Amino acid sequence: MSLGSRIRELRTQKRLKQAELGAIVGLTYVQIGRYEIGKAKPAADMLSKLAKALDTTADYLVNEDVDDPAVTAQLTDRELLKQFKEVELLNAEDKHIVKVFIDAFLTKRHIQEYVK
Repeated sequence: MSLGSRIRELRTQKRLKQAELGAIVGLTYVQIGRYEIGKAKPAADMLSKLAKALDTTADYLVNEDVDDPAVTAQLTDRELLKQFKEVELLNAEDKHIVKVFIDAFLTKRHIQEYVK
């Protein structure tokens, strides 16, 4: 997937119009469109602004061979993202406990959906 395709995909996932994304990063919708169709490439500082506005990394936007789910995962819930970042700082035992709780909750949810 190209840089422009990734920008377009993330923009549409966030339900932003080109003009709205442009307003966030200080560009016109025309320039966003040029990026999306591959007629132009953003400078490094603009790439950083686009990545921030689209809740991703510049690396994800420019790297065409991203197969790692950890890199391509998109968390749109900022509170949840903050919590996961805090969990990342815990020791291995505490991380394991958090994972067990999450797994138990998800298993419960799947069972509830199956029983319905």
